[in-house]
Amino acid sequence: MTMLQHPLFRLSAVAFATLTVISCTSTTPTAPPTTTQPTAPTPPSEPVPSRVVIVQPQTPTAPTPTPAPSVENRYYGSFGDWKSDFITRTIAGGHASHAVHGLMGSASLNSQVISLDGRQAEFAKMPWSYVESAVTSGRVSNGRAKLREYPSLLSRAESQYGVPREVMVAIWGIESSYGAGTGSTDLVDALSSLAFDGRRRSFAEGELLAMLQMIERGDVSRSQLRGSWAGGMGHTQFIPSTWIKYGVDGNGDGQKNPWTISDALTSTAHYLGASGWVSGVDAFYEVRLPTGFNYQLLGQKQSLESWKSLGVVSANGEYFGGHAQAELWLPAGVNGPALLLTPNFDVIKVYNNSSSYALAVATLAKRIAGGAGISGNWPRHEQALSRSEVIRLQETLNAKGYSAGKADGVAGANTSRAFARWQADNGRIPDGFITQNSVRGLVW
Repeated sequence: MTMLQHPLFRLSAVAFATLTVISCTSTTPTAPPTTTQPTAPTPPSEPVPSRVVIVQPQTPTAPTPTPAPSVENRYYGSFGDWKSDFITRTIAGGHASHAVHGLMGSASLNSQVISLDGRQAEFAKMPWSYVESAVTSGRVSNGRAKLREYPSLLSRAESQYGVPREVMVAIWGIESSYGAGTGSTDLVDALSSLAFDGRRRSFAEGELLAMLQMIERGDVSRSQLRGSWAGGMGHTQFIPSTWIKYGVDGNGDGQKNPWTISDALTSTAHYLGASGWVSGVDAFYEVRLPTGFNYQLLGQKQSLESWKSLGVVSANGEYFGGHAQAELWLPAGVNGPALLLTPNFDVIKVYNNSSSYALAVATLAKRIAGGAGISGNWPRHEQALSRSEVIRLQETLNAKGYSAGKADGVAGANTSRAFARWQADNGRIPDGFITQNSVRGLVW
């Protein structure tokens, strides 16, 4: 996972920036109302039931300790200086000396982690490229095999938390290829290196403290702490602080271990359920729009039945309807597929705050369950902007009063919304899709 905002770290607007920045390997979960922390790249069709289930989170076992904010900007001359100070502060905070030294005694600097954390892709990835690289035929067939392999486990988690089994399995597939790629980086070294680097010291030290809690309560051993350079652990790549809050003992052995399949999948269902998953509603429905459709409705939320009354129909015969709210999203602009996004699309984004990630998970889930993927044609001739060009676009939008936010070179939701407002004011369809062609007349 990358350190981009992911369900556990970090990580929806209809006019989303379809250009997802890719940096390193898989993703990692964060606690619901907060944004997910950065993660590195590694890279369901059923009738609506009569009842809606929204599962509330279990009471966290214990609050995650946080380091004193006064150290956030402190300068350390060496990794050893930071390590010694962190050990001292952690023991002073009430943790047993032997436990702290057991966790931190062998911690060493991993310069590659610092390099990966600071890396930024020059070009973003178009949504179809992201989805197609994630939703492969192998992932689909392996996901279906996992449904057959763990029917009781998945049925139990689905019943308890209201999250479809294919969604749990899809996240498992994208996060670690069903356990084949949980990561081999020493997590203590990785997070210690990020803490020493200082840019996100508070986050990294908080995750180290959460790992210490996991060891103290008997969930894992120090030797098991290997995963993503960004902090992702186990089959579904939770970061430690989110695991402390949402980890579940899925097999009754008294431990909550993210490297145990039953615990990981049950915890994933718990995390999504606690984040507001609505039972019986897909994350998205692919639709066709009627001739003369009013594109000013993009971004507005209406019930699925209301969209149907406007002439919006399923693109593939998939049933949709009912009172669940949905918004229309054109992930590749007016010349690409049209999707109705339900609240469950945003729930997936608590796992990784990327619309392309959520689209990949939801598409893989549909395929695993035996449904169709996205049938609409993608405008593959369109080209992304470079980071420097996105900065130029953001600066231009801000100068014209469209409030794109900080000019950081990432075409996120704020930039897409600002661009859609400019499109509407200039007689264009306000789809918010940012490409070399669509910004002509504004940037060049």
